[in-house]
Amino acid sequence: CEKEPSSYMWVYILLGNMLRGIGETPITPLGVSYLDDFAKEEDVPVYVACLHTIAMLGPMFGFLLGSLCAKLYVDIGFVDLGSITITPQDSRWVGAWWLGFLIAAVTSFLAAIPFCFLPKSLKKPEETNKDKTSYGLLENMGTARKTPPPEKPKKLSLILKDFCTSLKKVLSNRMYFTFLCCSLLQFSSFIGFLTYKPKYMEQQYGQSTSKSNFLIGLTSLPPVSIGIFLGGLIMKKYKMTIVGATKFAFTMSFFAYVFTLLHFFVGCENHVVAGMTVSYE
Repeated sequence: CEKEPSSYMWVYILLGNMLRGIGETPITPLGVSYLDDFAKEEDVPVYVACLHTIAMLGPMFGFLLGSLCAKLYVDIGFVDLGSITITPQDSRWVGAWWLGFLIAAVTSFLAAIPFCFLPKSLKKPEETNKDKTSYGLLENMGTARKTPPPEKPKKLSLILKDFCTSLKKVLSNRMYFTFLCCSLLQFSSFIGFLTYKPKYMEQQYGQSTSKSNFLIGLTSLPPVSIGIFLGGLIMKKYKMTIVGATKFAFTMSFFAYVFTLLHFFVGCENHVVAGMTVSYE
């Protein structure tokens, strides 16, 4: 048979995820930078831990929402559900995967509204006091404070040149580069684990897509969130330096990977499939 033209709806999903990523990306780096500038030095680990903890709770609720949506038929609202003869346990079942995007979009839009009321520029408390003092001195001296001339917009070539120079300086920092490589390895393993674990649970333990997502959202992500928060509290309590934090992170990561090795001993026998796991005879 000749294959019919496939749908190009995946392009819309690709563009939608790209726009979502562009919109969500600034929150973490700018949020951490804001906390580092405005919070007390000993309180920064706790605040950063809270930020990352909440960031981990998001995927947890996402998995739970995905579990709920997977129980609903993909064409809900467009077909008579009473006429559907298959159940979520059937391999031909397709859940309402698109419903999660709509719910997440509305939630993100509502969460973005308070950001519109933040001031255009934020100042540190000490900078504000200095400005007030200098302004009072200028008033007493009978001179008006001059406003700096507006900066001219830079050309794109200059912006790219400055960006490349800054990037080179950042990547030449050995401590930052080492931390970057470490983060890449950790997140690569974590994402792979999170991506293939639902399918593994479906194939090995005979669970439905809905229940797999529910179990992962309920068991995998909350402990990670609790661990991040407790790590921030421990760093604040013992006021760890960079070397102390590195030793602490190395010790915890070592024990985590030792426990992860136990996954190799968990599983079921492969399914008997003629021609694959056993011979046709």
